[in-house]
Amino acid sequence: MPKVLRIINRLNIGGPTFNVAYLTKYLSPDFETLLVSGTIDDGEASSEYILDDLEIKPLYIPEMQRPIRPHKDRKAYLKIKQIIKDFQPDIVHTHAAKAGALGRLAASNMKVPVILHTFHGHVFHSYFHPLVTQAFIQIERFLAKKSTKIIAISDLQKKELSHDFRICPENKISVVPNGFDLDRFQKDYHQKRTQFRSQFQIPENVIAIGIIGRLAPVKNHELFLKSIDLLRKQTSIPFMAFIIGDGELRQKTEDLCKKLNLPFSKQDQGDSPNLVNFTSWIKEIDYANAGLDIIALTSLNEGTPVSLVEAQAAGNPIVSTKVGGVADVVHHEKAGFLTPSNEPQLFANSLLTLLENPVLRITMGEYGKKFAFEKFGYQRLIKDMSNLYYELLSKGA
Repeated sequence: MPKVLRIINRLNIGGPTFNVAYLTKYLSPDFETLLVSGTIDDGEASSEYILDDLEIKPLYIPEMQRPIRPHKDRKAYLKIKQIIKDFQPDIVHTHAAKAGALGRLAASNMKVPVILHTFHGHVFHSYFHPLVTQAFIQIERFLAKKSTKIIAISDLQKKELSHDFRICPENKISVVPNGFDLDRFQKDYHQKRTQFRSQFQIPENVIAIGIIGRLAPVKNHELFLKSIDLLRKQTSIPFMAFIIGDGELRQKTEDLCKKLNLPFSKQDQGDSPNLVNFTSWIKEIDYANAGLDIIALTSLNEGTPVSLVEAQAAGNPIVSTKVGGVADVVHHEKAGFLTPSNEPQLFANSLLTLLENPVLRITMGEYGKKFAFEKFGYQRLIKDMSNLYYELLSKGA
């Protein structure tokens, strides 16, 4: 039985955790997998519950953390080398930047037969100063040379990696979209909808618009709030906005509400509902998706946005910025609307179109639901990755 050493930066909320969890669980018994993880940052929400639900026990390396810290990074690198020596994997498969750097360097040094890395997103724009970004690009080009294959999660990401940023040649990249357990977004849907709307005191006639994700610069919640401000001036239809998530920009996001004179509540702290509602993280996101009517995303950069896959699985139409891999996840004017970044009026207009057209909400929601289940079920992920593993092992790479 081939052995896979799977290494991920950290188990925070997001698509990478689902990806590694399903691959670790469901590639068995054909592959024996050991999952290794770093630790989450202070203030980040943990996604360890996903692994707990699947009865997966990862091996933790406390020194492997998101910030660059040479002393700790070297310790993490040496620990990975020791794990490789003890486990003797046929494949080392890394996920996200820090794990990708330390894991691939260690695997190359230990002469592991197959070395893979998945880009779940990238930091080549909208994250850092241009000089820092260029340094990361050079590092990734170097690491790609030590990789048997690079895995992109969308066709657009493959184009970015091969042509826009020239990380490696196109023929070295395989596309394997993320996969998720989507059945829960349809199971007991009406019961979940009733429970969520009761908990957050959403009247039956009110349209609930939600945005789900970290309160971090790249998620650009400023665009969301500016669009909500414009929307309330353009319609008489009652609606409420829900900011689901938390993070470093929580206070700044609340301050922007004040600046825009947007009435808001901290429902996670027991406030009564208002036009804009902060809920912090909601673990049972299937309940939230059942209770919401429109899902928004305002990011400056994305890989495969999990929140939009899950939203469509629940039958929700989408309004999102057209960035990164979003267009591979949401079909414009079929499952929702995609707009340019930092265009509040265009974003508000798209929300308005859905707000005022209940038939369109249903039509787009049904299209997105069918598409999500066909393309992003975890069963397809397992099949695609298993085929790739066997192909590379058979070549004696």
